[in-house]
Amino acid sequence: MKRGGRSYVTSPPSFSNDAKKLLVCTGNTVSVFSAATGLQITSLEGHTAPVTTLIVVPASSPAQKILCYCWTASLDGTIRHWDFSGPELLKTIDAQLPIYSMVIPSLLSEPQQIDKRRELSGKLVAYVSVEDISVVNQGSKELRGHIRRFNLAKSRIPRGDTLKETAEPESIVISPSGEFFGIRHKCKIHIWDVPSGGSRPAVSRKMTLHHTKVINAFAFHPTERVIAAGDVTGRVLIWRGFGNRKLALGNQKKKVRAMVDLDNAGVRGEDDAESCTTWHWHSAEVNVLNFSSDGAYLYSGGREGVLVVWQLDTGKKKFLPRIGSPLLYFMWSPDPTLSSVVCADNQIHLLKMPSMEILRTISGIKPPPSLPRMYEGLASTVAFDRSSGIAALCTENYCVQLYNLLNDRGISEIQVCERNHQPGDEITVVVTAVALSLDGSVMSTTEVKLPEDGIGGLVSLKFWASEPDSKTFTLSTIVYEPHRDAGVSAIVFHPTRSMAVSTSFGGDFKIWVCNSDKNQTDKDSSWICHAVGSYKKKPMTAAAFSGDGTVLAVAAENVITLWNPDKNILLSVLGSTLTPITKLCFAGKSEFLVAASHIPRPELSVWNTSKLSLSWSYGLRIEAVTSAVDSSAFAVLAVIPKTFKTDESKENIFRGRDGAILLFNGSDPKPVSIWTVMKARGGSISFLEGDKSQLRLAYVNGSHEYVVFDPNSDESHERSAVDYDGLAGLEETGDAGYTSLYGQLPDYDKKRMEDVESLGTPFVSSERPWETIFSGSTLNFPPLQKLCAEFFESLMEKRTAVVE
Repeated sequence: MKRGGRSYVTSPPSFSNDAKKLLVCTGNTVSVFSAATGLQITSLEGHTAPVTTLIVVPASSPAQKILCYCWTASLDGTIRHWDFSGPELLKTIDAQLPIYSMVIPSLLSEPQQIDKRRELSGKLVAYVSVEDISVVNQGSKELRGHIRRFNLAKSRIPRGDTLKETAEPESIVISPSGEFFGIRHKCKIHIWDVPSGGSRPAVSRKMTLHHTKVINAFAFHPTERVIAAGDVTGRVLIWRGFGNRKLALGNQKKKVRAMVDLDNAGVRGEDDAESCTTWHWHSAEVNVLNFSSDGAYLYSGGREGVLVVWQLDTGKKKFLPRIGSPLLYFMWSPDPTLSSVVCADNQIHLLKMPSMEILRTISGIKPPPSLPRMYEGLASTVAFDRSSGIAALCTENYCVQLYNLLNDRGISEIQVCERNHQPGDEITVVVTAVALSLDGSVMSTTEVKLPEDGIGGLVSLKFWASEPDSKTFTLSTIVYEPHRDAGVSAIVFHPTRSMAVSTSFGGDFKIWVCNSDKNQTDKDSSWICHAVGSYKKKPMTAAAFSGDGTVLAVAAENVITLWNPDKNILLSVLGSTLTPITKLCFAGKSEFLVAASHIPRPELSVWNTSKLSLSWSYGLRIEAVTSAVDSSAFAVLAVIPKTFKTDESKENIFRGRDGAILLFNGSDPKPVSIWTVMKARGGSISFLEGDKSQLRLAYVNGSHEYVVFDPNSDESHERSAVDYDGLAGLEETGDAGYTSLYGQLPDYDKKRMEDVESLGTPFVSSERPWETIFSGSTLNFPPLQKLCAEFFESLMEKRTAVVE
């Protein structure tokens, strides 16, 4: 089992002392990457909840730069000491409360003080931001965020000294010298000094700086008493000479006492600062602030995706533009020529300083795009290359990211339509679908340019050809308005040929073929329309090819039509479902066809195409369907109903999870296995069959986190058949086949049934024939002559004899 897709940007990363490694918090683990290649080297595993803080122990001398020690804190309530060269866990400390942030001031002391601290480990003190769980459980309105002081010499930490209580746990920021630390709280910055010597009786002194707007980020100057802060409006504030009264030592305090009554420019009220300067370039909130190692420059960034460098003395600035995503963190390495910038799209860029050239990028899986409400649940934003284990995922900024699920590494990115990142832009274009051919050589996308005031809407269908050398795709063909003014509902590729089908809400589907010849390369090939089909002008909502590609199934709203894709001939029609079909999938090379419907009555149904009949159905909402190529196995991703999740008797089964993957084998309505999953809405599943000896199943959830596992392995069978009984028992799934669609037929005795069979038509004569005359499929109605006679007879009243 392999898990991946974790976020790289939940907490600031940290460089090793030799600047050759970058440590990144990735969920419950810490991943160690090579700064030279951007590839993962190792990981620190042991925490049972997300890691929130990562602190590399600095080297006290150049000879000690090879040492690789770090501290981590987690929401599991533990603080751990590691040797990440091994990796090896050295020490675990139980804080008994979830830790959201932690600083260790003594690690930033002078080298000689560090050596002395290592001898006196009892003075190693940490300041942590924790959440008081007892307050949360009681449901009171008390402040549950606490800033506390802990002694790391003990393996089990008592309650500790509480310095500050806040409504929510806040992030702690420490000065590079380890002399001050602080938190932001709404429009204020609370600052404490660190008692010298680290002795327990010493008390941290506190001061507060005020602002008129909510503060998003702040940073301390490395050598001077200067603080930079960024607010939600995009302004950057510089407080100089803070704490000269409240945080000064005895002799220094006397020297500045005469300055109290002076008019300090820009300083609000009684704030302890000499001056406050405001700079304004950013158009949205400032998320990133950090000083250069010499303190001459200030780096800022925010939603614009631009890194701004300010000269502190003059206010002059220069930029690193077009990063393409909002900035979250900017971190320096011990090597002054190397730094890192962390972006909201789950990417970490390594920069060459001072030119700010991007050397390489550590690319995690990007988050899904924001979709307008009308496209939620309809867009198909994830596709899989089964042979290589690569997923194509739609992301922000109208891009498709190619991500290797087996190596947990980004490969490349395709810009579907050109657009520069601009913060706060309204959504004007939506990438509604992405599809990959079975061999991964062709990709297709659809995009919709939303109309403005009802004018200017445009639908585009694009075909892309792969470039194996660069591991990306280039645009081959673009078709504007492929289905007139209607939107594209689905795209599927033929399993063995260069053929694709697009379906439309406008009531037709089109078969596309590639017209490349032997003298053309994939790059020079183009796609043309081969045929057009429709059925009673109904919206075409889904499509699927059979395993050998000889049959094309197209959903005409709630009816399934079967076609010959080469001759574009309608072969047959399967009985209708209760609600419009949104997904179709053949179960491998078998005759079974899986259909899924959504609102208002969700349904999963399996049809036998050879008998043109329904095999079985369940009332489940299905997010995704996939099937194996060489077998009749198929899997579905179902959303667990809310009423079932809140049932106390089922609480231990699903443990708060909102979805389930069900594995079926052919026509058997009872699933072979069930796995419960998180974030099922918007999720996708697919079999991966690159290794013929092993069948793997990939699940990508709604946040683009994923897991790849062997569905036949005992290790992955975490759900038993008991779960299936409970899941199926909740829905109205007692009926199967014909009765699930049309209801229960009258129960006739054997003699009357034999009479019916002798008529040669499935018709039953009765005293009240209108109750059964229309009960059944239209394909099985009796002859018109018999039908009319019985129908009109049923409308006439029989005259009863009157006895005089």
